[in-house]
Formats: sequence, structure tokens, C-alpha cells
Amino acid sequence: MRPSLFHDPRPLAEKLRPHHIDEVIGQTHLVGEGKFLSTLLAASAIPSLILWGPPGTGKTTIARLLAKQSKYEFMFLSAVLAGVKDIRAIIDKARQLHRAGTPTLLFVDEIHRFNKSQQDAFLPHVESGLITLVGATTENPSFQVIAPLLSRCRVLTLQSLSTSECQEIAKRAINHPEFGFNRAGIKFCSECLDLLISLADGDARRLLNSFEIAGSLAREQDDGSRAVTIDLLQEAFSRNSLQYDKDGEEHYNQTSALHKSLRDSDPDGALYWLNRMLMAGEDPLYVARRMIRFASEDIGNSDP
Repeated sequence: MRPSLFHDPRPLAEKLRPHHIDEVIGQTHLVGEGKFLSTLLAASAIPSLILWGPPGTGKTTIARLLAKQSKYEFMFLSAVLAGVKDIRAIIDKARQLHRAGTPTLLFVDEIHRFNKSQQDAFLPHVESGLITLVGATTENPSFQVIAPLLSRCRVLTLQSLSTSECQEIAKRAINHPEFGFNRAGIKFCSECLDLLISLADGDARRLLNSFEIAGSLAREQDDGSRAVTIDLLQEAFSRNSLQYDKDGEEHYNQTSALHKSLRDSDPDGALYWLNRMLMAGEDPLYVARRMIRFASEDIGNSDP
């Protein structure tokens, strides 16, 4: 039976979610003194936004903090599960709140999953100011969000977390005064931390989920503490799930990175991207076709 680290059943990523914009780790181009989001919060004027970035970069957290610190009513909608009927119900509730003097921030997760007619349903209410729309997407909004909605929103790009930012999150998970692993007497060796951070691939949610799994595997030591060993982690995470998609943004980003490495005569970089694509499940025939195209169009043209 999996041991429970804490009485609170929520996932660790939810328990450690920041309560103030200053606690957000990463996205320093948007958060911090004089930066765009911090300036908006200081003015308590939140425009409609599209937050575009990889999973686990803080899109939901930022939306919640914008609503909380600006005293907006926060409403959540998942484009995976919701339809036009759900949008209408939220708009009706937003009208009631508006009459009571409370503004509404509607957060739509995976907004690119909505079709054109579903996205059209937001237009008059964003235009009138009845709702402030904050959409989150992992796909390029220029291709996935309709142009009339894009023209009414500011698109903000979020970046994958760096190794140092993942290290900060790891420290928070270990030392948090209420939910930290230190409170449960669970110790992580430095090699374990390095492995968990490497497996996260810049995704904070994945990092914290891995911490939870690792914590459940901790073995009791002679001094009564519990320790996570590198052998246990390597067994539990024998294969890393790399950030990739078959036909989406990461597919083209990594194909582009392979081409650029080849053009720069960088064999280490080319081998890295080639191996990463194949390990993530890319069709080897697709990669072979790209290599033939590169040999014809790049090498062939430069040295006929």
C-alpha cells in the first residue's frame, strides 16, 4: 500500500502553488519588478490574455494569482470537457457578479481545443468587458485561436524552466514549512535531486509529481529517517517521458533544431536532437526523409 506523506490528499503541485506573484519561480521576463504582469497587478487592470507555453510552466498559477491579487472572481473552464452550454452558464453567472460590482476572470485551459464556434461565443463578452478572458495553450495560438479573439487578447509566451529554476522548486518541495519532505523526515541525496530535475525537462508539475513518487519509495534508515536512493529512482523512472508531440509545436521545434545543428556543423547538437526525437517516439522514416531533404537542399546547394 502506498504510504501517505501528508494528510492533505491534494497533489504536491497543488499544495505548493504560489500564493503571491512574487513567489512564482521562472518567467522572469514577465514577473518581477517593472515586468509586464507585475505592472498589471500594481494597476489592478487585467486585460484578456493568451498564455502560451509548454506544460508545467505556470499558466494556471499565473491566472489564479491575477484574479486573486486583483480581486476578480476566478472561474475555471476546461476546453477538453466543456461546450457552448457551459460557456453560457458561466456568462450568466458573470452577469450576476457584474451587477454586484465584481469583475470576472475566466480561465480557459487548453483553449486551442475549442472549435471556431465555441471560441466565437467569447467574443461579445470579451468585447463588452463582461469577462476578462485568460486562455492557456501549449499550441501556437496563431494557428489554433481564431483571429478575432487573438485581436482582443495579449499573447504572452512562457518558457520551460531552467535547471536552476527547477532546483529552486526542489528546495521549496523539501523545505516547505507545511508540506516539505523535511517535515516527513525524508532525505534526498544530491544525485537523486539531479536525476529528478533532469527527468522534469523544465516542467514544474512533472518535477513535483516525481518528488511525490520518490517520497513514497523512501526506505527507513537506522536513525529512523527515510531516504530516497538513486537505485530506487533509476528503477522507478527507468524511462523518461520527453516533451514531444506528433504534429504540434515541439515536433517542429525539434526538427528545426536538428536542421540548425547540421547547418552549424555541430555534430554533438545534431546527434542530441536526433536521439531525443527518436527516444520520444518519432517515426524513424520521418527523420530519414528530413535527412535526405537536408542533404539535397542544404549540402547539395552549398557544394554542387
